[in-house]
Amino acid sequence: MAPLWAQFGMPGGGEMIIIMIVALLLFGNRLPQVARSVGRSFMEFKKGLQGIEDELKSAAMETSKPSPPKTRENEEDRQTNPAPKFVPPKVEPQEEPASQEA
Repeated sequence: MAPLWAQFGMPGGGEMIIIMIVALLLFGNRLPQVARSVGRSFMEFKKGLQGIEDELKSAAMETSKPSPPKTRENEEDRQTNPAPKFVPPKVEPQEEPASQEA
């Protein structure tokens, strides 16, 4: 079963005339001012939504762009093996005297 509001559908011509008469009775001479302010509010709302959509699109574009590869200036930076270089000891190794076992 459909909800109650879905059964009624959009207002027709007769319903719109009744809504206009009620609005005229409620607002009277202020009706043009009220309509103007409602229109301005609606436009501000649309501008705000458009700004949010633009920010989301720009953020999505920034994260989806691949970053350019970094260029290396020095020859040492191009080295593929990051292992440390062997540095020989400065002091000659000394032989230990053989220990005598008894």
